[in-house]
Amino acid sequence: MKKLLIAIAVSALFLTCKVEKNEPQTPVSTAKDSTQIVQKKIPFVWQGANIYFLLTDRFNNGNPENDLNFDRTNETAPLRGFMGGDIQGITDKIKEGYFSKLGVNAIWFTPVVEQIHGDTDEGTGNTYAYHGYWAKDWTALDPNFGTKKDLENLVKTAHKNNIRILMDVVINHTGPVTEQDPVWPEDWVRTTPVCEHTNYETTTSCTLVANLPDIYTESDEAVELPDALLAKWKDEGRLSNELDELQLFFQRTGYPRAPRFYIIKWLTDYVNDLGIDGFRVDTAKHADEKTWLELYVEASKAFETWKKKHPEDVLDNTPFYMVGEAYGYEISTGREFDFGDKKVDYFEYGFESLINFELKNDAKKSYETIFKKYNRILNSDLKNKGVLNYLTSHDDAEPFDKDRKRPYYTANVLFLTPGTSQIYYGDESARDLTIENTEGDATLRSFMNWEEIDSLQVTKNILTHWQKLGSFRANHPAIGAGRHKRLSKKPYVFSRTYINENFKDKVVVGLDLPKGKKSLWVKGFFGDGTKLFDTYSETYVEVKNGKVILENDNDIALLELAD
Repeated sequence: MKKLLIAIAVSALFLTCKVEKNEPQTPVSTAKDSTQIVQKKIPFVWQGANIYFLLTDRFNNGNPENDLNFDRTNETAPLRGFMGGDIQGITDKIKEGYFSKLGVNAIWFTPVVEQIHGDTDEGTGNTYAYHGYWAKDWTALDPNFGTKKDLENLVKTAHKNNIRILMDVVINHTGPVTEQDPVWPEDWVRTTPVCEHTNYETTTSCTLVANLPDIYTESDEAVELPDALLAKWKDEGRLSNELDELQLFFQRTGYPRAPRFYIIKWLTDYVNDLGIDGFRVDTAKHADEKTWLELYVEASKAFETWKKKHPEDVLDNTPFYMVGEAYGYEISTGREFDFGDKKVDYFEYGFESLINFELKNDAKKSYETIFKKYNRILNSDLKNKGVLNYLTSHDDAEPFDKDRKRPYYTANVLFLTPGTSQIYYGDESARDLTIENTEGDATLRSFMNWEEIDSLQVTKNILTHWQKLGSFRANHPAIGAGRHKRLSKKPYVFSRTYINENFKDKVVVGLDLPKGKKSLWVKGFFGDGTKLFDTYSETYVEVKNGKVILENDNDIALLELAD
């Protein structure tokens, strides 16, 4: 096995070195004057991306005909049954321009592989697998979410709109056991003990909760496919094809037929077939970490294979991307996750980024305190890596501003903090997170509030603010991936600068500005005579005596070069 891991590491290094320079790809109009709009190409940078995260079942119902499958008709607790959202619904919103107007350049949606058919109660009310984290068959899509053709169409539509697609993937566990869903064989999964999270072993060699069988990701012992899965494939008329593909995979890779390698094969097939741009990895700290490097290597190979087969559909030379959910990871800890008795550097195991659980607390501090801290860590301990910042999510019971009293400030912190941003669906429209009669995380998972967006002016105003900030961030890698510097304490003005090869991006932002006439100090960053454009108020200005003058009622200014 040691030789295998060395081979994997060498392969990963080869893939990393092989990637060509990332060429500017997305056309965005940023240089303006009174007579023309000059098209400027913006390079895509994951460290500064705007990722939109949504629950597939709760976002938009594009095809009501697939709302009921597998006789999932038992009564559930509030917000714990399927509600109709699907892959087609996401595609429809891409076509409408909803994501582009928000500055979104990557979409992450909850898993869409086939889920357990039955229902169960984990202590928060009877529930079906609407959330996608209870896999039954990794090789098929759940018909409640759509078909593989739907997924193919989603990826193609997203790419045509310069939007990347992240699939949410689970290797750590299967779905719960129900009357309709038998437990996987005992050489595939452990069913006890429940994790205690006191050290490495009691976090990885255990089940997350009761009745959530845990895959033996640490095992290298060959196992046979479950009889239930073989019978399912036979009934669906694809047994021979699935077995042939597995034979070819294990012959090519030389991997043992251990549980994790089957799942790695099944997940990377979606990359090979559809051109999926990256994975969001669920429960990363609960599985053996070498699993993630193996997943990254195979996914990267699959991505390169897809690019060679579809050169006309390739967006650019950006390599495959993986972001991990090591629950509780905070940017302040740098590269290591501490289990108490062992520390793991997940960035050495295929991850470009980790979800940062710290910003929701940092958001209570001043802008400069937040920005300075993130700038320092991302340009030192995490240089050439990244974090995915969020303020609201699907399973964080204590998000920032749960009562949605500060939606404008929330946007400012999320979009302007260095790092990758994660919009949780409805952040941009103040979707209610306090639903009566719900238990646990269900309150965070109501259906997207499209009616409020269409009818309430207060919601439209909030969305407009998010759109302006999101678009500015998408047009300027300097915001998320650049270097931060304060230019003025009061009013608060800062700059961001991003330089990569022949591309240079410079912007200035002002926050907490006074109403009416205001002066923004830019001396030393933009020289006198420089023409700038405030994208928030859509106003042209010129630098004079080291400053620019704006006159409006906005408390924010987003300044970019006008030419």
